[in-house]
Amino acid sequence: MIAAVQAAGIEHPWAHQALAAEHALDGDSVVVATGTASGKSLAYLVPVLSTLLDGSEAPNGRGTTALYLAPTKALAADQCRSVKELSQPLGNAVRPAVYDGDTPFEEREWIRQYGNYVLTNPDMLHRGILPSHPRWSSFLKSLEYVVIDECHTYRGVFGSHVAQVLRRLRRLCARYGSSPVFLLASATAAEPSVAARRLTGLPVVEVADDASPRGELVFALWEPPLTELHGERGAPVRRTATAETADLLTDLTVQGVRSVAFVRSRRGAELISVIAQERLAEVDRSLVRRVAAYRGGYLPEERRALERALHSGELLGLAATTALELGVDVSGLDAVVIAGYPGTRASLWQQAGRAGRSGQGALAVLVARDDPLDTFLVHHPEALFDQPVESTVLDPDNPYVLAPHLCAAAAELPLTEQDMDLFGPACADVLPQLEAAKLLRRRTRAWHWTRRERAADLTDIRGAGGSPVQVVEADTGRLLGTVDAGAAHSAVHEGAVHLHQGRTYLVRSLDLEDSVALVEQADPPYSTVARDTTSIAVLETDTEIPWGAGRLCYGSVEVTNQVVSFLRRRLITGEVLGETKLDLPPRTLRTRAVWWTVTDDQLDEARVNPEILGGSLHAAEHASIGMLPLFATCDRWDIGGVSVPLHPDTLLPTVFVYDGHPGGAGFAERAFHTARAWLTATREAIASCECEAGCPSCIQSPKCGNGNDPLHKRGAVRLLTVLLRGAPEEQPESAAGQDEGRPQAPEEKRGGAPAQEPAEPAPAPRGPLST
Repeated sequence: MIAAVQAAGIEHPWAHQALAAEHALDGDSVVVATGTASGKSLAYLVPVLSTLLDGSEAPNGRGTTALYLAPTKALAADQCRSVKELSQPLGNAVRPAVYDGDTPFEEREWIRQYGNYVLTNPDMLHRGILPSHPRWSSFLKSLEYVVIDECHTYRGVFGSHVAQVLRRLRRLCARYGSSPVFLLASATAAEPSVAARRLTGLPVVEVADDASPRGELVFALWEPPLTELHGERGAPVRRTATAETADLLTDLTVQGVRSVAFVRSRRGAELISVIAQERLAEVDRSLVRRVAAYRGGYLPEERRALERALHSGELLGLAATTALELGVDVSGLDAVVIAGYPGTRASLWQQAGRAGRSGQGALAVLVARDDPLDTFLVHHPEALFDQPVESTVLDPDNPYVLAPHLCAAAAELPLTEQDMDLFGPACADVLPQLEAAKLLRRRTRAWHWTRRERAADLTDIRGAGGSPVQVVEADTGRLLGTVDAGAAHSAVHEGAVHLHQGRTYLVRSLDLEDSVALVEQADPPYSTVARDTTSIAVLETDTEIPWGAGRLCYGSVEVTNQVVSFLRRRLITGEVLGETKLDLPPRTLRTRAVWWTVTDDQLDEARVNPEILGGSLHAAEHASIGMLPLFATCDRWDIGGVSVPLHPDTLLPTVFVYDGHPGGAGFAERAFHTARAWLTATREAIASCECEAGCPSCIQSPKCGNGNDPLHKRGAVRLLTVLLRGAPEEQPESAAGQDEGRPQAPEEKRGGAPAQEPAEPAPAPRGPLST
């Protein structure tokens, strides 16, 4: 251990680094949950390097090995650079190598045979390493440590898949006679040992006392000003977070401040980069090349070039998606601009922590989008700064997740009764279904994979649902990048604007059978936003409780969704220029949902008549979706909703909020168990908004399939008031976890003027309204 510490250049390790290393060297799996830039990487590198240096030779003569898992390729590449620098004085004892989809085939055999510190991602472990485990036998036989970096990102469906991939890894390691120690790191996590145990299936020691020095962080909440423009139904419109962020990035670059602007979407990153470059060209053309975009979907050589430019200081400003959020060591950053609340407090502090990584003071700015949650947060900063980060939500027993991994495990080694404890109690229900589907066959005491195709290809662990769509330049045939299959209908439909490396393209055609979108370079003065419609059917009600005369329910649903049109919005202002119809096939989703109903008596009490019922339900649905990320570890785009004045299954006015992933992701369950606080905060967000009849800051949704019509702000407030009056004082808790780390809804309004009486909309339709 002493040699490893000296090689790492640590004269006096911080207390949390030393404690974590001691636990790891004693054979305890450990999670280090300390602040950003607190030296977590050294906390796990010290035991790893020490073991690789001092470990006795394995029977195959190879020596001990270690595996590092990162959620992104960029982070794995960054960590490989760091390990090579640290281990240089140790000679050839440590042989780090990245093994992912970008690794040249001629290098892969050398890594399998000689690499003793392999850095990869869960996707490659699932698709490449575990199915080919005989070729990795010497590596797995000698495996001492598995490092899981940024483990807070493994949540929802993705986290549930990764949990099963790790169980498959542990099973194969046991087959080859090894039992590796798991070392997990996360800058931001609530109950980190609980989350780590659910992820790995093992007991995990928690190290959470941060002993590292911290520079001052100035945090600004920035609300864009109102413009003179009017949006849908005459609503007031604020300047977009994208335009404000681009201006801030421009100003910071002109002043020589090294900055990163984090954006939630690939398109947003490209757009901010383009706008900033245009602004800089008016000031100093030499600065244009010092700003760029960084996002997923780039080709490997493009990503590596950007990473080198960022590390060298050639780039001053970068507009990036979360591909750069996760731990990439960007030393010397002075400021971070966050374009819109990233969905969780965990991600907010992770992104803000990218600034000031060398211990110096730094600036973080959260630029609010024009939506209910962002507006609520800038007027209620205590919801950000006085609350701990969220619990990590994942469900490895989700049958939609478990089934393909049981098939993959059976293809790797036949499944036996002894494996049931490892994969969880849901196996007893899922295995007979796999037998009935003729995917597995039981012979004597084991289940075998029966198909000729690869079992690992049954699922995409990131939930993309199919092969990525290739974006190809029509005139040249050049591959520009890829788009996830699940996003293709809304992102690269015919007529969509597609941004890549600062260039703008129009989608000429989308071929769903061949998974190809043909594009041509263009310069339209607008962006595009897809519109969809959604219907929902109740399959099974698991739990329901009375809320006065109404009911709060949780269970299984089937959602049918279809992208039907797209809007053209003017750049910068967001003004709607027009709508174009699309002809795309519907898609169905079986998932989990929370829903609430109201009775005629409650409608009478709330003074919600049939003319405003649809708009009142629709407005409450929009706002509740916008507020749920405060109570569940999700993003607004992870969930959907439907409101129906008379639903055929409940025979009552009903609002549904559902998980946007097959089988559910735990978000709707979390909503059910925090419903009182969640819906109280929803009512507060609507009532405290200064607008008259509803706006994007309270009840309008950027992804509404009905064009935000009808909506009735006053009716939504009255309806939620009556519903909450009947809410039980104590809400039943989920078996997966308690409400620790969740914000409580405000007891009284703290910001904005009282809601004004809005004008009555036209009579509402009796069909479903979707978001």
